Amino acid sequence: MAIREEVSGIGSMSKRTDLNVSKQPIRYISGMPYGEGQATYDQQAAAPMAVNPLAEVASEVTPITATTQRANEPITTGIDIGAGAGSEALAPMPAPMAPTPSLADTFNLLIKYDPSGDSELVYRRLVDEGY
Repeated sequence: MAIREEVSGIGSMSKRTDLNVSKQPIRYISGMPYGEGQATYDQQAAAPMAVNPLAEVASEVTPITATTQRANEPITTGIDIGAGAGSEALAPMPAPMAPTPSLADTFNLLIKYDPSGDSELVYRRLVDEGY
């Protein structure tokens, strides 16, 4: 389902754009405190919201059961063996995340910010118990 928007022309060829069809429908939300459901409904009617721009993208997703759109591309494209481009053709992967610090490491960092000294006591206990 493509989003259909009317675009205004210039001068005598101008059109109304406030009547575009790609607006979210007004919905009544039940279960809210007394009066808030109607107030929310009235707000939606007064200022219609635009449709999510990703709705158009979602409609362009190819189903897994569809026939191939790249009949001449080798099935091994994207991997480093066989015919076709290797892994250099793929988008770069994000950098791996840093390992999560242990609970003892976290308390060790808190020691310098804790004037009561409780963080140091907890840290020493965790270290003694092998955490």
